[in-house]
Amino acid sequence: MFDSKTLIRSLPEEPGVYRMLDAAGQVLYVGKAKALKKRVASYFQKTNLSPRIRLMVGQVASVEVTATRSEAEALILENNLIKSLAPKFNILFRDDKSYPYIELSADACPRIAFHRGSFDKGARYFGPFPNSQAVRESIHLLQRIFLLRTCENPVYQNRSRPCLLHQIHRCSAPCVGLVSEKDYAADVRLAELFLKGRHGEVVDRLTEAMQSEADRLQFEKAAALRDQIRSLQSVLHRQYVESAREEDVDIVAAVAERGLLVINHAMVRGGRHLGDKAHFPQNAQECAPEDALLAFLDQHYADHPMPPRILLNLEVPDDWGTTFIEAAGHAVSLQRPRNEMERAWLAVAERNARLAIEAQAMQKSNAEGRLERLHEALGASETLHRIECFDISHTMGEATVASCVVCVDGAMKNGEYRRYNIAGITPGDDYAAMRQALTRRYEKVAAGEGVRPDLILIDGGKGQVGAAREVLSELGLADLPAVGVAKGEERKPGLETLLLPDAAEPLNLPANDPALHLIQQIRDEAHRFAIAGHRARRAKARSRSSLEDIPGVGPAKRKRLLAQFGGLQGVRAATVEDLCRVEGVSRKLAEEIYNQLH
Repeated sequence: MFDSKTLIRSLPEEPGVYRMLDAAGQVLYVGKAKALKKRVASYFQKTNLSPRIRLMVGQVASVEVTATRSEAEALILENNLIKSLAPKFNILFRDDKSYPYIELSADACPRIAFHRGSFDKGARYFGPFPNSQAVRESIHLLQRIFLLRTCENPVYQNRSRPCLLHQIHRCSAPCVGLVSEKDYAADVRLAELFLKGRHGEVVDRLTEAMQSEADRLQFEKAAALRDQIRSLQSVLHRQYVESAREEDVDIVAAVAERGLLVINHAMVRGGRHLGDKAHFPQNAQECAPEDALLAFLDQHYADHPMPPRILLNLEVPDDWGTTFIEAAGHAVSLQRPRNEMERAWLAVAERNARLAIEAQAMQKSNAEGRLERLHEALGASETLHRIECFDISHTMGEATVASCVVCVDGAMKNGEYRRYNIAGITPGDDYAAMRQALTRRYEKVAAGEGVRPDLILIDGGKGQVGAAREVLSELGLADLPAVGVAKGEERKPGLETLLLPDAAEPLNLPANDPALHLIQQIRDEAHRFAIAGHRARRAKARSRSSLEDIPGVGPAKRKRLLAQFGGLQGVRAATVEDLCRVEGVSRKLAEEIYNQLH
């Protein structure tokens, strides 16, 4: 039995993080505390705990604590542990680091571009934006006003004349020197100010430059600046009318309806509403919207920049807000709407949250109906909670790849997809490829390590299904149902034939049957995933340089050889003496290279 009293007596009155573990050592919950002793004791001394927390406390076998110097440090540590451990009683939001940004590259004449992923050293990034459309609209706007380049460096560095974008007044053509680096840099600085929301300062600077050019009697340049100012003002008048102030604000609304809970996150940058994004948390059953809101603020702003103001539809505790703001490192205001405009923003966020719930509920209802119908059609004895589907892709036996996609409760789980590069078989032998893929996937299940599916779909006919059933039998998993999905006449959708275990005749479902629609969706996703993997593997194999197979030729020497002779054909045409003139290539290595290439 867990002795909570002894534990509580040993805890410090310091800020920190606590981890509650079950008897198997699995982390149930991670939390932060202003005073560890007081916070942990509240779980075992209070009687008005929610059903969810009461269930968790009943499973606690031990508690581990880590003291920190401040609440802000505890907040950061808590976020790191939640993301790495994913405890089942913590409210979890998907760690979405794929928000899009606008990038200004670190080149002498910076390129403006759409960006996702990790940041490159030296480049400047502006965002995040709620969706890719907002980024692309902003880039289009900046192109039109500041004429910044969008072309990739290989194109930029090899142009001999201006491209079409210059002709339609979307680029100032720094590639061919039609604008000096100094003038282009000035345009980049104005674009940066614009992206930071300092629109008035941009207009003022352009006005000063126009007046300066006019005073110097450079009327053509003054006219170009005048047109730039007019374009900017017309855009601001049309697109920024939502807010008279050039401010950055996030709007976060938590809404719970129909047994679902959603956090809607909207962004206002420079007074312009950029759109919103709905987040459905995991482990939020019977969770209060206030708790989900706090969890979202903690987790989201641990990875993304925090604006000066965040509008909330629910109140947050004062002591929590103090810790949150301290962790931000700059002044942040967490508040309810103050005026009509802010109330309108929040109303839109709440409305979109409810629409997301309606869409999710409808999708869930459709998924449940399709699963129930598939259960009936197949005569399955178990509920079809988890379905896995396999497909094979290759080109005349080259670069064979098998895919495994996963559908849980009617929804595709992209994070659980797997690809298998097939090797050691006769090229084009789909049966052997299927055997290898299923063996690699289910040998772990047979050992009690992997997740066991309720249904396996095989994209193929009797041969592939037979190979699959042989593998399952060899692994001691013969009870797992494997159903073949054979393409119909002329491979038309709706004419698929299902090859059931122990059935004398194949099953043909009507083209409008919801069960068939679900099977088609899963099969098509497996097909898409396999083809994408095959194409990537094939492209990599075909683009591989034959220099990579020569001992002693590493990346640096290979790069020098290709640069010296203009590519692989030039290296092939070179003599041993020519190769010796390349830095780092000895005569012995030159002879080896020559012999390998001829």
